[in-house]
Order: sequence, then structure tokens, then C-alpha cells
Amino acid sequence: WQWLTLLFALLPCALVQLSLVFIHRDVSRDRPLVLLLHLLQLGPLVRCVEVFYIYFRAGRVEEPYVSITKKRQMPKDGYSEEIEKEVGQAEGKLCTHRSAFSRASVIQAFLGSAPQLTLQLYICVLQQEITAARSIFMVLSLLSIVYGALRCNILAIKIKYDDYDVSVKPAAYLCIFMWRSFEIATRVTVLVLFSSVLQIWTLPVVLMNFFGFFFYPWILFWQSKSPFPENIEKALSRVGTTIVLCLLTFLYAGINMFCWSAVQVKLNDPDLINKSQNWYRLTVYYMLRFIENAFLLLMWYIYKTDIYLYVCAPLLVLQLLIGYCMAVLFMLVFYQFCHPCKKLFSSSISEGLLSCFKFLCFICKPSKSAILTDKAEVKSPENTDEARSSSKTIDSQKGIPHQSVSSNA
Repeated sequence: WQWLTLLFALLPCALVQLSLVFIHRDVSRDRPLVLLLHLLQLGPLVRCVEVFYIYFRAGRVEEPYVSITKKRQMPKDGYSEEIEKEVGQAEGKLCTHRSAFSRASVIQAFLGSAPQLTLQLYICVLQQEITAARSIFMVLSLLSIVYGALRCNILAIKIKYDDYDVSVKPAAYLCIFMWRSFEIATRVTVLVLFSSVLQIWTLPVVLMNFFGFFFYPWILFWQSKSPFPENIEKALSRVGTTIVLCLLTFLYAGINMFCWSAVQVKLNDPDLINKSQNWYRLTVYYMLRFIENAFLLLMWYIYKTDIYLYVCAPLLVLQLLIGYCMAVLFMLVFYQFCHPCKKLFSSSISEGLLSCFKFLCFICKPSKSAILTDKAEVKSPENTDEARSSSKTIDSQKGIPHQSVSSNA
């Protein structure tokens, strides 16, 4: 447990340093001192000092050139106004630092804090004791995961709607926080309960989840028969680009292990992000995840050991399922009422879910032709004769000869 705790603490730190070096392109800029500080795990501290230095010097010296960005406002009464804004070098550098720290927080959350929280809760369950230090550690890990998921949601919105000036309101932050808190807490608890009674089957469940999400973007990429992406970074070779894409899908799989990834990876897109809003994929994910959680809780309920002697198992199962439903409820509230770009949706979340349920009902419902065939087979001969005699009477009233009616019949 001690070695796993150290591993889950040091591995994400190294990945965070690597991501900061990659985003700021320190390798191509020949900055040996900064690279050395990254190796000493002091990269984020150096970045913070650099950010404050740029911020306090901004505006004192006239910049030689500025770039002009165009952003569109959210449509009001069907009209969207385009606004031009001058962005100086200092502001551009600050935006780069902010995006780098946002991505680093996502890496830290799902490749470090999420496994760490699962491990510490597992230790507490087996030892049947929650110490003060471990409880503080778990609370900080949970807050780190929720913050990383929140940043992932905001990043997804800003990437998908890059042409618009997006402003996120406090109600949206609150909905995302509640949604991610319920979803991640219930998911981690279910995994811990299942692994505490069926240790042998924990590894297959985790590997199936992880490799399923890891290979899913690659399968879609191979099916599309698109050329290999070459425009990620000019300084990277084909091998380096492959490593970067594998790390990206590795992070994507790590996020989906614990919660819904708001950013959908699409390797055949130049931005590597799927910018379309797919309600079907969202619905299928939460349905399958709910079924999986219910199945794991059922296995835990069947094979629970003596350490759960003083735990009301049915009540705990019900609380966890209700907690996951609460996460789905807050997600629906966010997409229906609090999403900053809901006016740009081609269809609302309610319409998307309704179409999904109609599609599922259409698949489950038997076809109309089969129903008509079954009705025709069970029809009695007496009713058939009565129908023929009535048709003959109607035809004779219209003046049609009986021979032609019988021949037509």
C-alpha cells in the first residue's frame, strides 16, 4: 500500500511536468535551466513565478505588435454580433499558461488523485478504521478530482465553441460541481466495495473498462481510413506524434474510468476533438455505467464478508444508486438550463433523450408486418366467409357482375 501510494503520487507529477514542457515547447526553445527545474519537480513553481512576472510587467512597455481575435456573442433574438479584440503578447502568454495549468489539473486529477482516492478508501475498508490524516487525504483527493472534471467540462465548452465569447455563470459551476461530486464519489465507492470482496475479479473489470475506452478512438480512426495526423507539433517525428496520441487516449481512458469525459477524442480531426454534441453517446454511456454499477453492487451484496457485519447492505446499495441518479439529474439540469451555449444546440437535452428512448423502444417493439401476419393467421374461417359475402353484396349494389367479383377475388 505504501509503494502504491507513492506511485500514485509521483507518476502524475511527472506527467504534469511533461505536459507543461510540451505545451510551452521548452525543448525547441533551448531552456536548459527550466528543463532542469522540471526534472526536479519544480516546474509548476517556475511557471507561477513567470506568470506573476508577466502580469506585473504588462502595460508598462509598449508591445511591438498585437494580434486581433474575433469572437461572436451568444445569439440574442436570432442575432449574433461579432466583436474584435486586440490581444497583446503578454495576454497571449498568460492565456497559454492558463490553458497549460488547466490541462495539468485534469492530468493530476484522473491519473493521480482518482487512483489515490480509490486506494486510500480501500485501505480504510479493510482496516475498518478511518484516521484523521487519511480522511484529510481522501477529501483533498476528491476535491482534486472534482476540480479536474470541472476544468475538463469548461475546456470542452471553450474548444467546441471557440468562435464565441463564452461566459460561464455561477449556477453552471454549481451544477457541474454537484454532478461530478455525486458521480465520482459513487463510482469510487462501488469499485472499492467490489474489490474488497472479489479481489481476483477486480483486475479484469478495471482492464476491460480501461482498454475499452483506450482503443475506442483508435478503432474509430481506423474505420474512417483517414491519414495519420501530422499537424500536432512540427518538431515531432512520426514516432513522437504516436506517443503523444497514445498519451492523449491514455488520459481519455483514465477519465472515462471514473466519469463521463466531456471532451471526446477524435483522432481524424485536426483539433483531435469531436466538436459535435452527441446525445446518443452520452445516453448510452450513463445507461451502461448505471447497469455496471448495479451489477458490481449486486456481486458485493452476494459475496460480502464479515467486515460488513454492521453495515445495512440494502440501504447502502440504495444510497449509492440514488447518488448516481442524483449525478444524472444535475447533469440534465446543467445541459437543459445552465449550459452557457445552450442557444447553439441543434436540439436540447430533453429532445435528445426523448429521441434516444424512441429509438430504443423502436428496436425493442416487434415490427408491424409481423403483427399483421400473426393476426391474419389467427383469423377464423367464419369471419372470412362473412367478409366475402358482405363484399359481394356491396359489389352487386354497385352493379358489378358476380362473375367478375369472384374472378377478381
